Order: sequence, then C-alpha cells, then structure tokens
Amino acid sequence: MAAVDIGPFRVGQGQPLALIAGPCVIESTDHCLKVAETAARVCGKLGISFIFKSSFDKANRTSGQGFRGPGIESGLRTLGEVKAKVGVPVLTDIHLPAQAAVAAEVCDLLQIPAFLCRQTDILIAAAETGRVVNIKKGQFMSPEQMGQAAAKVRSAGNERVLLTDRGTFFGYGALVNDFTGVSVMQAFAPVVIDATHSCQIPGGLGHQSGGRREFVPILARAGIAAGADALFIEIHDRPAEAKSDSATVFPLDRLEALLAMCARIHEVVAGGSLR
Repeated sequence: MAAVDIGPFRVGQGQPLALIAGPCVIESTDHCLKVAETAARVCGKLGISFIFKSSFDKANRTSGQGFRGPGIESGLRTLGEVKAKVGVPVLTDIHLPAQAAVAAEVCDLLQIPAFLCRQTDILIAAAETGRVVNIKKGQFMSPEQMGQAAAKVRSAGNERVLLTDRGTFFGYGALVNDFTGVSVMQAFAPVVIDATHSCQIPGGLGHQSGGRREFVPILARAGIAAGADALFIEIHDRPAEAKSDSATVFPLDRLEALLAMCARIHEVVAGGSLR
C-alpha cells in the first residue's frame, strides 16, 4: 500500500492521522466556512491532516422529498471558497461520470458513493481527472472485492486511491463493521474508517435514515485501533437541525475530544509491531 499525496500532506504508510469531515450536505457557504474553520483549527492543534467534505447533491436520499443540496454549480463555488479561505483540500461526491471533470476543477478529491463503487464508468471518469479518488465500500461488498474497484482506478493511470469502510449490511436495517477489513483493504490502498455512516439505520425513519450517534466515538476509536489511516466523520454545529443525516452527524463542539483520543491511538498503533 503506497501513501497518497493530498495537497501538503500524505495519507497512509505511517503518516499522521488524517480527517475527512464536514456537513453531510452543503447548507450554505457561511455554514461550511464556519464548520471548516473550526475543524481546521482543531486539527492544526492536534497535528491531524484535515480534508473538508460536503456534498453538492445527495442523489440517493431515502425519500424523493429529502433535501438534496444546492446543485453542482453553486456547491462547487462554496467548496472553492472553503479551499481558498480556510486553506484545506476539499472533497465532494459525484454521482455521474459527467460530473467528474467539472468537480475536479475545484476539488482535490472525488468521492464515489458506496452504492456506485462497482460502476466502472464513474470510477474511470474520476480516475482520469488525476484527482485522488476516495471509494466508499458498498454495504454489499466484501473487503476483498474492493481490490477490483481500486484496480479500475489504477487502470486509468491514477495511483491515488483511498478506500473507505462505512459498514456492511446485517439484515435489512443495520450495519456492522468488520475491522479485519481494514488490514485486508490496505493491501490495495490507504483505508479510511467512516464512523458516522457506519452508525446509520438505512431508511430507519421511513422517510429518511435513522441512526445511533452515540456509537460514533466507539467506531472511530476501534477503526483507528485496527490500523485505519484516516477518519471520516460528518460534523455539524447543530446536529438536530442538519438537513441530511441528522441522526448521525457528530456535534462540532465534541470533535476535539474525540480526535485527541483517536490521535493518541493512531500514534500507538503506528509505533507498534503487532500488525
């Protein structure tokens, strides 16, 4: 597994812990700037590499009435402002191959949603931009099968791949994490543990996904203890009012305490020999 260069830092191969974080969906430019500035300040204090994440479109909402976001044009303007004013790399997800080149004009990383992780055309389109491609592991995929998703990106000449575990379906209404999968997927690319989506109950509220926010710290700590190279957490200053994933977004005012613990765990794991 080779480390991946992202802006001024690297992810993987004993590098410092990295964080991908932000509101699930772009609610406004001011809101994104507020969240990004706070997270960047916390990460700077703790020596954690920070990537801001937010979506311009949530194309796979449970209900067709759910808030999807501002759209690609407005959303990319917001992400561009965050990148310029906060000075951090930015990530967003894409849902169609045609969106890849447009999003890559602003974003340092392009994310492939879990439900699309086997779709060759979108993986190749993202790879051809030369941007880092973060592939979310499908809830229906084994860790071993993600090697093929990474190989599709590399087949287009792009070696800059991350793989993110966001849980695996356990029956119809629950997700579980197999932490041995971290080591399995690290044979293919640096691995990110998504501690907030892993706590979801897909469609659990009927018209939207539910979840158990209280388990986010447990999964974050466990994923880093298992050797994950980076942490993915959706954060919000007012979780109950979040326009997407309000059941699982993590409170911004609790981020520093969680990251401080995860950074210590990462340091211990990186310095150990039992891997």
